[in-house]
Amino acid sequence: MNIMKTALLMVMLTLLLVWGGAALGGRQGMTFALMIAFFMNFISYFFSDKIVLKMYRAREAGEAEAPVLYRIVRRLSQKAGMPMPKVYIIPDMSPNAFATGRSPRHAAVAATEGIMQILTEEELAGVMAHELAHVRHRDILIGTIAATIAGAISYLAQMAQWAMIFGGRHDDDEGGNPIAAIVMMIVAPIAAMLIQMAISRSREYAADQGGARLHGNPLALANALRKLHKGTQLIPTHSAPATSHMLIVSPFSGGAMMKLFSTHPPIEERIARLESMRL
Repeated sequence: MNIMKTALLMVMLTLLLVWGGAALGGRQGMTFALMIAFFMNFISYFFSDKIVLKMYRAREAGEAEAPVLYRIVRRLSQKAGMPMPKVYIIPDMSPNAFATGRSPRHAAVAATEGIMQILTEEELAGVMAHELAHVRHRDILIGTIAATIAGAISYLAQMAQWAMIFGGRHDDDEGGNPIAAIVMMIVAPIAAMLIQMAISRSREYAADQGGARLHGNPLALANALRKLHKGTQLIPTHSAPATSHMLIVSPFSGGAMMKLFSTHPPIEERIARLESMRL
């Protein structure tokens, strides 16, 4: 169900991009929008992992530097039949973790110093199993594509705004629709963001389930999420909004409106689903 939901949302996001390009400039606008998406996805596909690790000042760690974490990742990777990802430590006392990389062969898992201080080895294994599930499902690639398409839609909306400010116009003869362009400028970026957030939440549920099955004990991950949620509230993660969807728990909190735009499902719902699992 999560896979079908993700596929449907990705189709909706792509159609939104194509419609936005068509609204601005007909076939030429549609082609231009697809070119933007292709270029952004190409850059993200090959370089996003290096960029995000540098943003968090993560340093690669071997078995000698992080024996417990390294041993956990190696054991779970072998159990999953996956290549051993690179292991990174983030110099941050806020408890959190993420995975990155375009494929299982080019993957890395990163954990903050704070997460290794508040979790038991069993709970840390639950977190790493969750991250390896993201790698196995290629969620990093899916999230990157969703983010870049949403970014391309926002870029098109900004282009349309500047065109209107400086007197640019698209006649029907040119294939553009002025009314549709105005609607696109207002509605499309918001819709794209909502779809992107929905994709992220869907993949988090799938990673929770996959991680619990890989670990063998759903309660280990449930207990870890409970601790991490409290920990990030006490010590917020130094995270950019553009990368917050990668973390196992959201570094941001808010009311009902924030939940609508959140990259993560409600922590209570995630814990409840894990506690109800029967392996």
